[in-house]
Amino acid sequence: MKRLIVATLIAAMLPAAQAETLSLDQAVQKALHADPRIKEREKLVDAARALVDQAQGSDDMMVDVNTFVGLAPGVSGGFYQNGAKSCSSGCQPRSDLYDFNSLSAWGELDFKLIKPIATFGKVASYTAAAEGNVTVKRAEVREQRAATIYDVSRAYYGYLTAHDSRLLLEDVKGRLLKAKELADRWLADGKGDIKQSDVFALENGLAMINRYLAKAKAVEQVALDGLKVLTGIGMDGELQVADRSLPVVAMPQSSLSELVRKALADRPEMSQLSAGLKARRALVEAKKADRRPNLYIGVVGSLAGAPGRDTLDNPYVLDMYNHVGVTPVIGLNWNYQGGSMDAKVTHEQAKLNALIEKDAFARQGIPFDVAKKYHELQSLREQVKQLADGSRAGRRWMIASYADFEAGLEKADKVLEAFKTYALTQADYISTVDDYDMKLVELNRAVGAYQ
Repeated sequence: MKRLIVATLIAAMLPAAQAETLSLDQAVQKALHADPRIKEREKLVDAARALVDQAQGSDDMMVDVNTFVGLAPGVSGGFYQNGAKSCSSGCQPRSDLYDFNSLSAWGELDFKLIKPIATFGKVASYTAAAEGNVTVKRAEVREQRAATIYDVSRAYYGYLTAHDSRLLLEDVKGRLLKAKELADRWLADGKGDIKQSDVFALENGLAMINRYLAKAKAVEQVALDGLKVLTGIGMDGELQVADRSLPVVAMPQSSLSELVRKALADRPEMSQLSAGLKARRALVEAKKADRRPNLYIGVVGSLAGAPGRDTLDNPYVLDMYNHVGVTPVIGLNWNYQGGSMDAKVTHEQAKLNALIEKDAFARQGIPFDVAKKYHELQSLREQVKQLADGSRAGRRWMIASYADFEAGLEKADKVLEAFKTYALTQADYISTVDDYDMKLVELNRAVGAYQ
């Protein structure tokens, strides 16, 4: 019992875990550092850089070594029958090759040290193609960062949308409950111009409010959990957003033409296409260069020894068990398959042509994409303004109708209609603000603002 009391006191003295409060910008920064999808793309950049090193190193010194230790038949004596070392006439070479009278250790070393001195464009072309691939992979990192920013914004604004919707529904629900309590009391006391159908109408309105309230609470929690995961805090962590309600973000100050120019200069797809075209052209040249030979210099040699065998020193006969041979060389290596190599060149040229057409389409499609999002954003901004005015008027209508209802001057169905209209208008306003904020994120993404 004493231990339990002490543990309780210690726990009470420890500071409670504080929920981390993040603005949208702070949440984005945490997500950019925590998102494993970005780290995956960065690792692919490292892999692409390794291909550059591989291409640049393909004309480095090449070492080809083969060595082994084994067993060979032992042999002694000369070249002629019975091991004679000389013969005057009628002599026969010895024929005891397969008579294993003894065994000898046998070791051999064969080596080549080759340095290409001219590859006729192969190294330069494959290096240029690999460098273009690095640029493409870097652009993919930017694309993933932009996607992460979009996901965080979607979760952040989605949470605030659900939060504001819940507060709206709770406010309307509270007013409806008061109206129903008043209607029940008047109906029981026989006061006012109230009917049972009015009470049923109010109960129906409350049921619909509760239905949407349950949905808003679920969406609010899901969005908050998604934000925890994206920022690396984790599902078990505590998180609060800095904004208390859904903000209406300011419109961009740039003109449409300025945004289009920025998109054509800054979007990751444009750098990808530019680098891809460079890489494809280099690959076409590389495949053409594959049809040419390689010029090289080097040193080749072979050494073998079998101590259990006498050495055969005849310069016209190679003794595979005992020999030494080393020489510098200059050579030409050429592996040519005309039909196959021509097909590879045609294949790469076709891919290059396809990418050229894709680049042409992108230069037409990107301005349209930016213009579409820009005009949609302007439309949503006007919708937000009009709905804000309508929502304020709807709230005044709701408050005035409820006051008239309390004074016995308004019927319940009219009050319910005012409540419903205000709730729908305000909900539409909140949803439209969310659409507007996210459309601005989409526009920023479309012009390449996220690096």
